[in-house]
Amino acid sequence: MSLKVAIIGGGSSYTPEIIEGMINRYDSFPVTEIVLVDIEAGKEKLEIIGNLAKRMIEKAGKPIHLSWTLDRKKALTNADFVSTQIRVGGLKAREKDERIPLSHGFIGQETNGAGGIFKAFRTIPVLMDIAKDIQELCPNAWMINFTNPAGIVTEALMKHSAHKKVIGVCNIPYNMRHSVAEILNAEPNDVKIEFVGMNHFVFGQKVTVKGIDRTEEVLEKLRDSLDYSPANIVSLGWSKTFIESMKLLPNPYHEYYFHTKEVLAKDIKAYEEHGTRAEVVQKLEDSLFELYKDPELRDKPKELEKRGGAFYSDVACSLMDSIYNNKEDIQTVNTLNNGAIPDLPADAVIEVNSVITKDGPKPIAVGKLPSAVKGIILQMKNFEELVVQAATSGNYQDAYLAFVANPLLADEKQSKVILDEMLIAHQQYLPQFKDVIKTL
Repeated sequence: MSLKVAIIGGGSSYTPEIIEGMINRYDSFPVTEIVLVDIEAGKEKLEIIGNLAKRMIEKAGKPIHLSWTLDRKKALTNADFVSTQIRVGGLKAREKDERIPLSHGFIGQETNGAGGIFKAFRTIPVLMDIAKDIQELCPNAWMINFTNPAGIVTEALMKHSAHKKVIGVCNIPYNMRHSVAEILNAEPNDVKIEFVGMNHFVFGQKVTVKGIDRTEEVLEKLRDSLDYSPANIVSLGWSKTFIESMKLLPNPYHEYYFHTKEVLAKDIKAYEEHGTRAEVVQKLEDSLFELYKDPELRDKPKELEKRGGAFYSDVACSLMDSIYNNKEDIQTVNTLNNGAIPDLPADAVIEVNSVITKDGPKPIAVGKLPSAVKGIILQMKNFEELVVQAATSGNYQDAYLAFVANPLLADEKQSKVILDEMLIAHQQYLPQFKDVIKTL
């Protein structure tokens, strides 16, 4: 029986991760065909990645047919799973997402604040078009979205695209679980964290190991020095008062919201010394692709772990494996709320533990939001809804409201200044705002 996976954004430096994940799971997820697809601008990188992936598969001795193409419709035809890992505008666009807000004294980050909003504005129309092709060419395929901001993008697709078999994934819950396991000297598979919230704004409210509640122990360690930050976020640590009052595990991205002044000062210093994170990543990507070119390289290089989104393969491939085999195991994904958190709308996308079945994720109810974070989670969800509305409407007022609603902006005059500057800076990737930009 054939099992086809199409990887959109196949020229990404992360692709060796997912290839490795499929090789490692071949016995339970016997993929027969993998097609990598990218756009013309990514042609050279696609060729490099394609050849490396082929060498990895040959070394593993797996009967997987791998090909690469610039023809998206050809890649999607009869696919069973479609992974999306795109960056509209590339790292140069990310650089603007970081530089422009920083130049005005606000945090510039690719999935938070103004940068995250504009990444969503650029990305949602493209993924809507991809979802349309999936619905036409492989309507039974599951779309596994890595593309950030994953929660916002997944919500846009679930609400506005014809294709509803969409699941968002992120490596932050994975990182948190593995770091907690290390702290507790436990096996990662034995650790369960009950998550509440949404992508990049999720909290852990209960930790168990083999069913035994060890939440208090983890919170105690967290007060000391527990660090589960990915490579792109330098941990600033959490105060004893914060942890004891919250009684929740924050995730690394919460630093932007609860350490705002400190993070901004650190980012401005880094920006002045060696450029933004995007500029650092561009150098890292260049070195990675030099490694990938080596005809003797037949494995995912260790250096890939320096990228902030490393280890996606374990998340994405485990998800595909569980859907394919109807495993009914529990994984943390971005999916429709459907009552799991009664404080939020049923059609809101949340990041939550779900039972993974052949029919997709079934979110596990976690009850009402903890009072300590209820207000800010409701605010953030409202902000996300405004971003989706603006990205799909192309309306200036919608975009402005999204800026004002974000806690990292929340300045009615500066929001307009930054919004206008970023609309002009990114105009080639914002077709929905074409008429608005003409008036600026």
